[in-house]
Amino acid sequence: MPVPHAPRRRVPRRLGLALLAAAALLGGVPAQAADAADGPGWTAEPAAGRAGAAVRPYFYLAGAPGTVLEDSLALANPTDREHTVTLRGADAYDTAAGALAVRPAAKPGAESGAVPGAGSWISFGRGATVRLPARTRAVVPFTVTLPPGSAPGDHPAALVATEATEAGASSQAGRAAGAGREVAVRVNLRVGGPAVAALTVEDVAVRDEAGAEVIAYTLVNRGNVALAPTLAVRADGSFGEVPGRAPHALPVELPPGRRVRLTEPWPGAPQFGRVRLTLTVTAPGAARATAAASAWCLPRSTAARAGLGLLALGGATAAALLLVRARRARRVRDLREDPAPQPLPNERSRQLTGASR
Repeated sequence: MPVPHAPRRRVPRRLGLALLAAAALLGGVPAQAADAADGPGWTAEPAAGRAGAAVRPYFYLAGAPGTVLEDSLALANPTDREHTVTLRGADAYDTAAGALAVRPAAKPGAESGAVPGAGSWISFGRGATVRLPARTRAVVPFTVTLPPGSAPGDHPAALVATEATEAGASSQAGRAAGAGREVAVRVNLRVGGPAVAALTVEDVAVRDEAGAEVIAYTLVNRGNVALAPTLAVRADGSFGEVPGRAPHALPVELPPGRRVRLTEPWPGAPQFGRVRLTLTVTAPGAARATAAASAWCLPRSTAARAGLGLLALGGATAAALLLVRARRARRVRDLREDPAPQPLPNERSRQLTGASR
């Protein structure tokens, strides 16, 4: 007699995958997967001055012309593979969004007409190429030599760490291993001397971006120190003041001599009418700068434009009717003021008596 068996239940595929994932978390993940999770791994940041000191987000070095300044860059490799990093100094600037950007390295043998900036003052000596074994950390010293004739004020620069792609390695494999990665650390250099803070705002205009009004303008740092500007916008319409923008800090730092084109959202822009805008820009130590411009605000939606067109057509029709009415009224008034001419008295008597002329 056959022995009955309970039917076998199949474990759903999704449940099986979930169980495997849980087992992997409990029992550890393969080394290859751990390396992939770590990504490129190596980091570059300012070295701590002393044990327990807070991490510095950037370097700040100051001195008189002719001074040699010293500091150190910390490189860390927490991964299980070796990395080789090349270090250099570079001229730096801020993008319109406030992000750090650096000038590309000059190619060997290439001639450039550009004047060397603060990046050329930085030197790593013989430590420009650093080999980082797995799970190690290195502190690399560098010097900044301020030229004797350097202008006083702020000079933006950066330390750039680059790992080149290995010869023969594919681009995808190189990116997975961190090759070709470039990290920049900001260096704020200040040369001693008279500090001049000067800021101007120019080229104010109103334009449409994605169906919304924005205010475009240009900021220019005409001094020799970096500036953190604050902007306020006043708007005056045909019937009084309309919503502008309250004073607020801009997410950008302007190095000396820097010119940047920015846009400011204007959620309070009127739907229709002529508006005069006044932009006021301030910065610590700098005089207040203002610029003004006038612009027409027009409806952006199709329905609003159609309504505005019908309104204009109705206004033109009403104006034409009023003009015709005014002309008719003028004619009637002229006829009343100028009656028909009457015959002379002698001519009238001859007509009544029938006498010959």
